[in-house]
Amino acid sequence: MEPHNSSFLWVLLLIFMLNLKTPSVQGLGVNWGTRATHPLSPDIVVKLMKDNGINKVKLFEAEAWVLDALKNSGIQVMLGIPNDFLAPLASGVAIAENWVTKNVSAYVSRGVDIRYVAVGNEPFLKTYKNMFTNATLPALQNIQAALIKAGLGRQVKVTVPLNADVYESGSGVPSEGDFRPDIHGLMISIVKFLNDNGAPLTINIYPFLSLYADPHFPVDFAFFAGTNAPVVDGSVSYTNVFDANYDTLVSALEKNGFSSMPIIVGEIGWPTDGDVNANVQYARKFNQGLLSRIIQGQGTPKRKTPPDIYLFGLIDEDAKSIDPGNFERHWGIFNYDGSVKYKLDFGSNKTLVPAKGVRYLPAQWCVMAPDASETDPKLADSISYACTYADCTSLGYGSSCGGLDARSNASYAFNKYFQTFNQQQGSCNFNNLSVITKIPPTTGRASCKYDIMIDLGKHVKARSPRTSAAAIRWRSLDYSCSLVVVFLLSLIVGWVA
Repeated sequence: MEPHNSSFLWVLLLIFMLNLKTPSVQGLGVNWGTRATHPLSPDIVVKLMKDNGINKVKLFEAEAWVLDALKNSGIQVMLGIPNDFLAPLASGVAIAENWVTKNVSAYVSRGVDIRYVAVGNEPFLKTYKNMFTNATLPALQNIQAALIKAGLGRQVKVTVPLNADVYESGSGVPSEGDFRPDIHGLMISIVKFLNDNGAPLTINIYPFLSLYADPHFPVDFAFFAGTNAPVVDGSVSYTNVFDANYDTLVSALEKNGFSSMPIIVGEIGWPTDGDVNANVQYARKFNQGLLSRIIQGQGTPKRKTPPDIYLFGLIDEDAKSIDPGNFERHWGIFNYDGSVKYKLDFGSNKTLVPAKGVRYLPAQWCVMAPDASETDPKLADSISYACTYADCTSLGYGSSCGGLDARSNASYAFNKYFQTFNQQQGSCNFNNLSVITKIPPTTGRASCKYDIMIDLGKHVKARSPRTSAAAIRWRSLDYSCSLVVVFLLSLIVGWVA
């Protein structure tokens, strides 16, 4: 072979070495919500996902500033459509075509790897009182037709993320699962439509909510470590609620003629604050158990292969609705600023790494003035005002800052307001009860801190920091695995030289 061919192979070898990527956990994605007063720069978030080997993301709506950051990122996207859009989309295919052109075709052509369009989000929740029941299937059909017209029918699949309350078991055992009677016919129509178009069914499963809704729910059953009181279903003993819940859905599909229907778990996770059972210890226990199953390729008794799973969520959202509970703002595996909440083992000594390039407002806090009285009649109203416009969910009963003394409680609320409003002049003015300090205040609890908000105007492009010892070990392992390939390539080069 000619010498230039040998040189070409050496170039390929060099490219291979330079493009070793952070390994990902196959089948693991995350939900990226943006309901925050100070959302991280999308470029920083995309880098955060890539640094942690996360290559699938679910978005709740088409936001240009987010989609632009995902161009050529190599991250697969499930793009959501909010429930409020269902009725317009159901009214005519032309509206669906316009939506697909603007939000799917335009971004696919620019390098965004959109794999799914999620039509609605848990539209059949009983709390919605049938508000979206009639619009969901027509909207789904119109979006599918629009994708086909755009030439994306094979590349982009439709789905509908549903809450696990769309199916049930009268006896409580998974094998007797079926779809909810009031929407049974509709569910069959949706499943058939998805099946006919080679699309998956997406379901959201929340063991935490089982525990939240029922104080008598067995705590151990919410996790993956086994329980002394399993649910016995014939020859199968279910030791955790996830397996039991998932297999109830599988039984419902089997019972109605869709035994091979693909399933995606669109949301699952555990919050770290806002409720007595929402804490770092439980969140780590649950998410680590879930991760370990994915890494090991462990499925459920009815389906041995695990589904694709989208962890909920990526980052805390301090402006999210708390109608379901205060915990809604604390689902992230990362804090509001992309810092790591707790250690998660992704296998082979790889753990979470924080966001890079985040800048903060000046190191100053708004606290209760030393000379202010805890019995001042204006204090309660001042705290109430601060918590009306800032996130004080951590002050609730059973939360990380619950039960603080009066002074710390007021200081926490004042500082939350001060930081939320970017430390602007006048934002630490609570009836002469507050003062700005540059001395870091403390609450006396490791889990309860006075935050400094990120500076939206000072994000910098993330740079690679010094490599940690854990990262060095991981990369050493990764390189050692790659050396086999390198060795084989070098043999080929030597042979053709």
